[in-house]
Amino acid sequence: MINDQYKYSELTSKIIGCCMSVHRALGNGFQEVIYQRALAIEFELNGILFNREFEMPIFYRGQRIGTRRVDFLVQEFISVELKATSKLEDVHFAQAINYLEAYNLEVGLLINFGETSLNFKRLLNKKFKPDNPNQPSDH
Repeated sequence: MINDQYKYSELTSKIIGCCMSVHRALGNGFQEVIYQRALAIEFELNGILFNREFEMPIFYRGQRIGTRRVDFLVQEFISVELKATSKLEDVHFAQAINYLEAYNLEVGLLINFGETSLNFKRLLNKKFKPDNPNQPSDH
């Protein structure tokens, strides 16, 4: 699953592996929060540093207009957005990309536990500005 063409491939592959373990154990059909709780346990068992339901501010023209909680912020630079729906829709992709842009994160994962097989997408923020102090300098 590691592919050097993807930024942070080793870490995102480890995250996806944890998601696969959770999906194998629970299958589909639960609410998102159940997968979120199970994934937090799996991350801890695999030594992945994360914040769950990490609240981040949303700004418009330099003014704070609200907050949003990302399901997981892994190692302070990868967002992981979970879904438990029968099929990922365009609105889910738009939401995940909007979070990346709003938080100025370069890489994110959109994970859907609601399908028969785990569905995951790596996302890249094309508007990323590398002046984010939380971003590591290497892959």
